[in-house]
Amino acid sequence: MRTRTTLMLASAGAALALALAYTAEHVAGLRPCPLCLLQRWPYWLALGVALVGLIAPARVGGIALILVTALFFGNAGLAAFHAGVEWRLWPSPFSACAAVGIGTARTVDDLLRTLPPVAAVPCDEPALRVLGLSMAGWNALFALAVAAMLTMSLWRRRRGA
Repeated sequence: MRTRTTLMLASAGAALALALAYTAEHVAGLRPCPLCLLQRWPYWLALGVALVGLIAPARVGGIALILVTALFFGNAGLAAFHAGVEWRLWPSPFSACAAVGIGTARTVDDLLRTLPPVAAVPCDEPALRVLGLSMAGWNALFALAVAAMLTMSLWRRRRGA
C-alpha cells in the first residue's frame, strides 16, 4: 500500500476514534475522566502528523507514517493502562481521577466550598461496558489493531513490496 493511502487510512482511524469519543460525551452524555481525555491527544497528534505527511514530499510522508504508527502504539498503551485502572490492577496517577471525599471539611459549608464546579469522574469506574470491555479497553484494542496494520505497511514498504 502506498504511503499516502496508508496515511489517509490512519487519519480516518484517528478521526473515527475521536468522533466516537465526542459522540459518547456530547450525544450519549458519558462524561470523560482525565484519563479518557488524555487518550484523545495521541489521536489529535496522529491526525495532524498524517495530514502534514499527506501534503509534504514523499520522504516526509514516510517519516510521518512512522510517527503516526508510534502514536497509535502509544495510545494503545495509554488505553490499556486506563483499562487496568478500571479493573483496579493499579491506581491512577492523577488525583483528579479520585472521587471527591469529605477530606478535612468540618462542616457542610466547608465541604461545599472545596467541591469543584463539576463533579470529578473517577477513572476507575467505567461509564459503559460492551461485551465485558470498557471504552478504554475497546480503545486499546482499536489503537493496537491500527498500529499493527500500520507496522505491516511500514514493513512491506521497507521490503519494497
